[in-house]
Amino acid sequence: MSEQDIRDERLKKLEVLKAAGMEAYPTDSHRDMNNAAVVAQFDELEKSQQKIHIGGRIMSLRGQGGIMFADVFDGTGRLQFVLQQAEMDESLFTLFSNAVDIGDFIEASGTTFKTKRGERSLKVQKWRMLAKALLPIPTEHFGLKDEELILRQRYLDILLNEEVRKMFVRRAKFWQSARDFYLARGFLEVETPVLETMPGGADARPFKTHHHALDIDVYLRISCGELWQKKLLVAGFPKVFEIGRIFRNEGQSREHLQDYTQLESYEAYADANVGMEFVRELYRHIAKETYGKYTFEIGEHTVDLAEDWQTIDFCAVLKERFGIDPLSCTEEEAIQAAKEAGVQFGESPNKSRAVDHLWKLIRKTIGGPAFLTGVPVYLEPLAKRVADNENVVDRIQVILAGSEMGKGYSELNDPQDQRARFEEQQKLRDAGDDEAQRLDLEYVRALEYGMPPAFGFGVSERLFSFLENRPAHEAQIFPLLRPKV
Repeated sequence: MSEQDIRDERLKKLEVLKAAGMEAYPTDSHRDMNNAAVVAQFDELEKSQQKIHIGGRIMSLRGQGGIMFADVFDGTGRLQFVLQQAEMDESLFTLFSNAVDIGDFIEASGTTFKTKRGERSLKVQKWRMLAKALLPIPTEHFGLKDEELILRQRYLDILLNEEVRKMFVRRAKFWQSARDFYLARGFLEVETPVLETMPGGADARPFKTHHHALDIDVYLRISCGELWQKKLLVAGFPKVFEIGRIFRNEGQSREHLQDYTQLESYEAYADANVGMEFVRELYRHIAKETYGKYTFEIGEHTVDLAEDWQTIDFCAVLKERFGIDPLSCTEEEAIQAAKEAGVQFGESPNKSRAVDHLWKLIRKTIGGPAFLTGVPVYLEPLAKRVADNENVVDRIQVILAGSEMGKGYSELNDPQDQRARFEEQQKLRDAGDDEAQRLDLEYVRALEYGMPPAFGFGVSERLFSFLENRPAHEAQIFPLLRPKV
């Protein structure tokens, strides 16, 4: 039977309900307990024979003659409903037989009992429809098999796949554990603008749109309020953080998405050295609270967050692997080394992109956990220089399972140095690098009023997808897909 044939049959059953005087989509519900509570209190309820009202979606139906069984799921658990013709209004029993399908939401009142097989059940006295389903849900045994359909109809995947459901419960715990970690340490949670007149705080291509009321072009933010949060340090808040959505108009891969959740935080009077211990504690806290463990199998890597985190020097590993010094090599030497290593460039190759690509080839081989340090200034326009080496920045980057999994640094608070670096980034942008940062004079002006030394850190939901050992889009509830033609 085709899907349309099934829908037509269910529409007929809708008419059967109407003819019997039963609403198919009532506004109210009389439910006074959920299934999990019934299971937890079952023995007491059975002993007292207290009448209860419960409901949910029918996941399976079976029966013969004067008895029918329905497995009902309400999001908290399952319970078996038993309808016996001899023990309820015969017209209600007949209506159930003629008008109810798998997928329908119903509620029922009755008392609890155990069947001969010992299954905890509700002996139904009355029932009514809460929402008639017009389309059939796939059978639980076969479920959804088509990968694109699974993502496109994620609501069915979650309904039928308990592990997927649990993953999204873990996702909520992941972000809540991070929030709890920050709040317990005195950070203020803030919200910063999503629409910006000038995107900043990251090297990425933004989404652009038009604000009709103000008649200006605006951008969806590419960082979780980095420059805004640092303005809050100027304003006198010592510790701030935000968990929010960011948008990058770039390619999609196993690790990269165009819109995703990011955590960013800023702590005044701290630096990257202090930040290392903070980040280690954060990751271990998230792992313990979300998963109850520290060791994870991620791709080809085994990662133990409880072990010592090694420190890797950026320039040293590039010298060892490719024979070039990122600090002293020329642009031509960097580009040539990258080409020899198999890097494919766009139309406007430059030293920054070449060196970054070389590092990424090395990064893939590192299981971690590790901190990358010693990054050249030209790769990080917002970080403070190392005190004894002005050519590198005081930055840490978390490496897990061959990928970047968070980044933090001692924030640049020298307005003149910041302006000079912005101007260098603007030159790259003018030369064709559309991921280079813009000259943000408003941010420079804020720094000129004075910002305390600070440690800033950011990590995205990529960490969650890696701990789940899944592609990034599979770890999102509703990933972006092309519309069906």
